[in-house]
Amino acid sequence: MNDSEEKVSLRNLPRNIWAVSLTSFFMDISSEMVINILPLFLSNVLGVRTNIIGIIEGVAESTASLLKLFSGWLSDKLRGRKWIAVAGYGISALAKPFFYFANSWGVVAGVRWADRVGKGVRTAPRDALVADSVKPETRGLAFGLHRAADTAGAALGLVFALVAVWLAQSSQVALGANTFRTVVLLSLIPAVLAVLSLAIGARDVPATKTHAMPKFAFRALGKRFMVFMLIVGIFDLGNSSDAFLVLRAQNIGLSVTGVLGALVVFNVVYTLVSTPAGSLSDRIGRKRLLVGGWLLYALIYAGFGLAGAAWQIWGLYLLYGIYYGLTYGTTKAMVADIVDENLRGTAYGTYNAVLGLLDLPASLIAGVLWQGVGNWQGFGAGAPFLFGAGLALLAAVLMTFWHKPD
Repeated sequence: MNDSEEKVSLRNLPRNIWAVSLTSFFMDISSEMVINILPLFLSNVLGVRTNIIGIIEGVAESTASLLKLFSGWLSDKLRGRKWIAVAGYGISALAKPFFYFANSWGVVAGVRWADRVGKGVRTAPRDALVADSVKPETRGLAFGLHRAADTAGAALGLVFALVAVWLAQSSQVALGANTFRTVVLLSLIPAVLAVLSLAIGARDVPATKTHAMPKFAFRALGKRFMVFMLIVGIFDLGNSSDAFLVLRAQNIGLSVTGVLGALVVFNVVYTLVSTPAGSLSDRIGRKRLLVGGWLLYALIYAGFGLAGAAWQIWGLYLLYGIYYGLTYGTTKAMVADIVDENLRGTAYGTYNAVLGLLDLPASLIAGVLWQGVGNWQGFGAGAPFLFGAGLALLAAVLMTFWHKPD
């Protein structure tokens, strides 16, 4: 596909894709302003150890897992994706103000978990709405555009947070409590805009075929999907929360503004790569991009494990943006490729639920490998990243030999 053809395809994408993309853009502005400095707030202000941070982050994703599964199935049953997704975005928007009042890790955990409940409600119906709104030949492009808008919002949110932190405390290494609370207040505006964008801009897509009601069962999704999820699950067990990347960056010597700057680089690269990568997956196949992305991930995580200087973190975050751009939208499009149309919501719910459930052990393992538990001091800061690199290599090999329908 040449440049002119890609532009025409983007221009011709339906209204729903743009509405969902705008919603994700605004919500990621809001979320990334807060979530990326949250581990620093826990560590620098509240004095929380990495094993507790691992539990908070892992449970935050796992809390929503059953909701992701149920909301996806419900959207299949009702053939209504939009308002379930709107409700999920609304829950997250309502949860965010409570970060302002957090004064213990227990309160932070409760708000973080409530925010993830909103994500659990919205994610599968939203992804199914994207898949329903386009033809198979432009599915990768649609998910790539959505991911690019999402990540552009993340980059802008990080810029806002970076400016706020810089004005509040310049280049201090540790995050201050008042700085964190200022960022929380600023994040509320885009959260409200995200809910309004989806409520006003999107429409449900009428069913084109008559289908039996989907069964609320993993087995109904088919053997290919189950094997696919097994391989993805192996990869995800080594993919701990990105909070550990933030803590590792600070551990090597980056200030709060330096960490936010590196995250801006990550999100800008992620944004630039996502749409062309999605389009490329439509042409050369999604499996090739996914395997290549996982091999790159293994290299990046090994780099985080072995890094010894702050400048190396900047380069690793740049590569991390390329990895995400290659794989995130591609994997979402692949889910739609291997299940029937009437099971898409259930499939996306299952996909997100399985990964969400694995986030708890993945983050818990990472925290324990780093700082240990009880009297054991762990293996050190590099250990969780080397563990993740090893599992990524194993998953890439398994995916290479996995066969999916064309």
